[in-house]
Amino acid sequence: MTLTTYKWSIDEWHELVESGVLEGKPVELLEGDIVEMSPEGIEHSYTNQSVSDYLTDLLKGQAYIRDAHPITLDNSEPEPDIAIVRLPTTIYRHHHPYPQDIYWLIEVSNKTLKKDLEQKIITYARNKIPEYWVIDLKNQKLIIHTQIENNRYSQITEFTSGKIISQAFPNIKIDLNQLLLY
Repeated sequence: MTLTTYKWSIDEWHELVESGVLEGKPVELLEGDIVEMSPEGIEHSYTNQSVSDYLTDLLKGQAYIRDAHPITLDNSEPEPDIAIVRLPTTIYRHHHPYPQDIYWLIEVSNKTLKKDLEQKIITYARNKIPEYWVIDLKNQKLIIHTQIENNRYSQITEFTSGKIISQAFPNIKIDLNQLLLY
């Protein structure tokens, strides 16, 4: 017997969310599937908030830092840990950020590393998210994905120390010590 799953469209997903039936359920839409999100552990929570605060200060007036809120893609509405998006913030009053609004996304990974590097990366590359950063808590490194070719990131660079620069803001140096806190 073959199991067939129903694929949700973005519009259907929005109707489902608005209905309230998913209220309090930790789920997101990935590739048309409703996927359960992992509970947030202490080190994940601490790192996520600290990195968000750091980037908010660093990019003040240049970008808006969104913490664990949805973004709307072609057939997905994931909730990345941090989304660095364009200003003004008022454009998000009526919709979540679209791919063209996103400078880069960050996932803080420990238990979700496999999902972040194998599932979400496909969705983000296909939607032309220019940079995708994964803070790997387990291995104490930052993995940066850039250069999209054929719906895949062709440039993958790992960092364990130093200062890094985002493609979106080449004049701003980001201290890796402020990202790798554990």
